[in-house]
Amino acid sequence: QVQLVESGGGLVQAGGSLRLSCAASTPIVNNCGVGWFRQAPGKEREFVAAANWNGATTIYADSVKGRFTISRDNAKTTIYLQMDNVEPEDSAIYYCAARGGPLAKANDVDYDFWGQGTQVTVSS
Repeated sequence: QVQLVESGGGLVQAGGSLRLSCAASTPIVNNCGVGWFRQAPGKEREFVAAANWNGATTIYADSVKGRFTISRDNAKTTIYLQMDNVEPEDSAIYYCAARGGPLAKANDVDYDFWGQGTQVTVSS
């Protein structure tokens, strides 16, 4: 079982930056593909970014490509999402997720473990 705890959310102005962190409870996560997803009010959960087990392979949603960066520090069993040049449309609850396999995936059904989420609000 992998427990995930997100932190770093908050209020930020458009054009600003924010870094989300996701701390895992066990080094087992170091063998797992990981991802960030988000859900805005009244909308379905959507993919943001994912990384494979060692962070060498990353994939991004088109809406965040070039602005967001996913990374991981396996020594700290922590996953990060660096959010730059944020837009009001980025406002959502952001969830960290881990999957049983090592690859990066964009579909939420491929993930087995989820955090509780952290709120990000971008003001215009």
